[in-house]
Amino acid sequence: MTHHHRFDDITVDDLVARGSMKWTRNPGQLAAFVAEMDFGTAPAVTEALERATAQAQHGYLPPAAARDMARATSDFLEARFGWSVPRSRIYPTADVLSAYDVVLERFSTPGTPVILPTPAYMPFLTLTRLRGREVIQVPMIEGDNGRPEMDLKGIADAFAAGANLLILCNPHNPLGRVYTREELSALADVVDAHGGRVFSDDIHAPLTFNDHRHLPYASISEVTAGHTVTAVSASKAWNIPGLKCAQLIVSNDADYDVMGEIAFIVSHGAATPGVLANTAAYSEGGPWLQDVLSYIDRNRSLLSDLLATHLPEVRYREPEGTYIAWLDCRGLPDVTGGASWAEFFATKANVGVTDGALCGEAGIGHARLMLSTPSHILETIIIAMATAVREAQ
Repeated sequence: MTHHHRFDDITVDDLVARGSMKWTRNPGQLAAFVAEMDFGTAPAVTEALERATAQAQHGYLPPAAARDMARATSDFLEARFGWSVPRSRIYPTADVLSAYDVVLERFSTPGTPVILPTPAYMPFLTLTRLRGREVIQVPMIEGDNGRPEMDLKGIADAFAAGANLLILCNPHNPLGRVYTREELSALADVVDAHGGRVFSDDIHAPLTFNDHRHLPYASISEVTAGHTVTAVSASKAWNIPGLKCAQLIVSNDADYDVMGEIAFIVSHGAATPGVLANTAAYSEGGPWLQDVLSYIDRNRSLLSDLLATHLPEVRYREPEGTYIAWLDCRGLPDVTGGASWAEFFATKANVGVTDGALCGEAGIGHARLMLSTPSHILETIIIAMATAVREAQ
């Protein structure tokens, strides 16, 4: 007997009725393109928001709320990852991209290129260019057992070519890698040798599986603490990105001094309800998150089975962290007529996935799909995709 979970009772109609961008942007489409979950959020978060509404906490961010968030974040990072961060070095900000903006502006050499291991989260490509900075794409390489790894020589060459900042996404969106201490230490040697900086995007940090443990890059040595600015948030793990709150973390004295001048600008975009929700998530959201993780863990394996049955030509490695699946569609029959696989699945299967090419040149021929949906919907999505491929042949 298969284990029945309350998430299994959620229907597509329910999701459309909730009115999320994910389920209403493209009416009639099964949505798997945007990094949101279809499971609501933790009761502790909902209760915090209800309290905030009852008390009319819709004004500017109270200092006490910011302090509570810093304490909750610090306690969570210590308990979950063994990373001791003083509360004074944790700042509310609107989201990870606003944190990245600050790092581009204030913590990297103006005008220099930015190094981005690819495939990568799409806005890192677009926002960097919008800010007038060149992106040096360094495609990931295949390591043991086909496991994607950072190309350290490519990264070193990019630093040598004048880049000053590297974006590290860990756990990785879209590849789902959770980097090991050895990998992070090897990267640190390269960054340090070139006097580089790192922006570490740890937004998916609470979402890791089985024997994979997230290690914050800034936590592994004095060297990494000295050249890293980190962004974390409860927005992915507790499904609250629309509440506009993340945490920017500095891990050395020099960066802390810079933050003294700019803390107001950094924190101005953080929404008061978002700060209260992040505090509740970090403090009391653990049991709900554990339940969600076990459900997504089953979906990781389910997707392997579904692809083996219905789309065996698609290559997929179960993610070590995140709820993102990266599908290599290059082995599928050539039926798209020159369109991307995302366009093909949107028009022929009514399934919305992200075009891998938006994640950089390394993503061409791939698609990004979310596992954070009821299992029966995931099954419907894969069968629809498979049916479209077969019917096009």
